[in-house]
Amino acid sequence: MSKKTPFNAYVSAVGHYFPEKVITNKHFESYLDTTDDWIRTRTGISERRYLEKDQPTSYAAVRAARMILEKRGISAKEIDLIIITTVTPDMFYPSTAARVQNELGAKCWGFDLSAACSGFIFGLNTAAQFIENGTCKKVLLIGADKMSSIANMEDRNTCVLFGDGAAGFLLEPTEDKTIGVMDALLHMDGSGGEFLCQPGGGSLNPPTHETVDKKMHFVHQEGKVVFREAVKGMADISVEIMEKNGLTSEDVAFLVPHQANLRIIQATADRMGVSLDKVMININKYGNTTSCTIPSCISEHFYEGKVKKGDNLILSSFGAGFTWGSILLKWAI
Repeated sequence: MSKKTPFNAYVSAVGHYFPEKVITNKHFESYLDTTDDWIRTRTGISERRYLEKDQPTSYAAVRAARMILEKRGISAKEIDLIIITTVTPDMFYPSTAARVQNELGAKCWGFDLSAACSGFIFGLNTAAQFIENGTCKKVLLIGADKMSSIANMEDRNTCVLFGDGAAGFLLEPTEDKTIGVMDALLHMDGSGGEFLCQPGGGSLNPPTHETVDKKMHFVHQEGKVVFREAVKGMADISVEIMEKNGLTSEDVAFLVPHQANLRIIQATADRMGVSLDKVMININKYGNTTSCTIPSCISEHFYEGKVKKGDNLILSSFGAGFTWGSILLKWAI
């Protein structure tokens, strides 16, 4: 697909960071009515990582960013824009992007983008626009979340799902229209917001003793509804972007799905006709890290030598909003 812009945005470097603290399923067995087998069977998760209490989302984002800058061999002062996709910002304001900029010693502007588990997909398309129209030459895009900070550790249905981490891309321009961000399909249906949300903390339900007592500041999820919609949303959008760009399953090097549930990932791959050996999976090690899942999968696979220049990657996600989308990324490094 050829775009009517002077440049394509390509990924010139990648990086990721996961905390040292490992939380296995056995941890939840010790105090909740659940088992390691129950969690693994229903989610595909064996363990996840947690940041320490004094380590906010920006702590992970900065470390992923430093890896990206080191691998690219550039200074933070060369960055034109920082986008942080997150639902667990350090604070409502200033933005986590501002805190990351300060810690890195960058001189650019930036902002946070909130689209829950679809955040990185939305952020990648947004970052690409700044590159394609010539506004920026180097955009640092980081998906980072500290989900342990908003998970109700007494709710066995949700607390076992989430982990903490950060990962991202450096995006730069190229005149080669055969590589980079090739296409994007993005959607939102606000009527689904009630099924996956954090009810308390915003202007709708400001923090009070009542909102805290009612546990409104934790993740609220109606699992059956979200599962059903996620299976359909991710599968449909992934097939749609393949068909729109004339791709068959043989043309796809990797499906890179959001890591929410192994059964959702399997259903998406089946619908696309893609075998599991062509699906990036790290949910077993890290759980659902929200905005971090897709870039961390790509970063790990790249540094393991599994992603090659010219590979077609189909990125696909579904999250609160409801939000969902897919991006066709032609790997360039």
